[in-house]
Amino acid sequence: MRFSFSLPPHQRKPLLQRALIVWAVALVTALLQWIGANFDPHRLAIALVYSYAISSFIWFLNDPLRYFFLDSTLAKKSNFWFACAATLLGYVIGTWVGDVYAGWSTLDLLAIAPGKFMGLLLGTLTISLGFGYYFTQRIKAEQIKRESTQAQLRLLRSQLEPHMLFNTLANLRALIEHDRQQACAMLDHLTDFLRSTLQASHQSHQPLAQEFACLSDYLRLMQMRMGHRLSFAIDLPPELATLQIPSLILQPLVENSIRHGLEPQIAGGFVRISTNLQNNLLCLRVQDNGLGFQTQANTHGTSIGLHHVRTTLHTLYGDRAHLLIESPVEGGACVTVQIPISAAP
Repeated sequence: MRFSFSLPPHQRKPLLQRALIVWAVALVTALLQWIGANFDPHRLAIALVYSYAISSFIWFLNDPLRYFFLDSTLAKKSNFWFACAATLLGYVIGTWVGDVYAGWSTLDLLAIAPGKFMGLLLGTLTISLGFGYYFTQRIKAEQIKRESTQAQLRLLRSQLEPHMLFNTLANLRALIEHDRQQACAMLDHLTDFLRSTLQASHQSHQPLAQEFACLSDYLRLMQMRMGHRLSFAIDLPPELATLQIPSLILQPLVENSIRHGLEPQIAGGFVRISTNLQNNLLCLRVQDNGLGFQTQANTHGTSIGLHHVRTTLHTLYGDRAHLLIESPVEGGACVTVQIPISAAP
């Protein structure tokens, strides 16, 4: 069982929106009780405390607390019972807070006016159970959305990975016929690359350090094929190494850079992978001095990788992440992925 105790701002917003709905209902409930008490100012304060205490505890136990259990077996298999328990516990705690403020015990009302007590209990529990049902449906909807997102990302990777692997194996086969020793060395690099990417493909996000390690394995593999025609640099500031990014998000960009930008050139070229922070955005940059995006040869070839990256960013971050494509004055191509660091899981 795994629990998630981090809550990025884009996930906090819907929680706060639901809290506002709960508090609006609590205000209406308190005002109705105040009207029933003939507009007694003292009764208004008591009604507000009871209403807001009960609704707030029910909201917290059903919504923010439940959100931390989204990846647990409990959250997936016990939505209804979790909501019932959270609603009952929230009602009890909220009632106790109201009793402390009012200076009496709600249970005393049972002995004094049983009918009034039962009416108050049923009315409050009805509203509380309504909250519980609402939160349960919202959690189910969010789980379905998360599962759909993961399925879509897995589909994207399944479309991209064979493309990478088949190209490498074809090059390896050609090398075996001419230089078996070099082919064995290339096979070792391929093994390292597949080991690192296999681990990355099983998780939706990974630290920048691990992402850059995968790219380093890939670039060494390509360097075995291209020799002195390919050189590269990877710049990763130590303070950014632990930041989480979507797994293998840069791999298709680096592959495009080599396959469509550098490899067609007789002299080959240079590719640099770097990252930095700008205005609360994590900028991941792949730049080369190859043919650039203006040539016809690159127009269709880069579409698969760029589509993968665009779709992944949109699926995970919506309009809060960006893919920028530039053609530097000095030539080549520069592709930048911008991810809000506050949104990285």
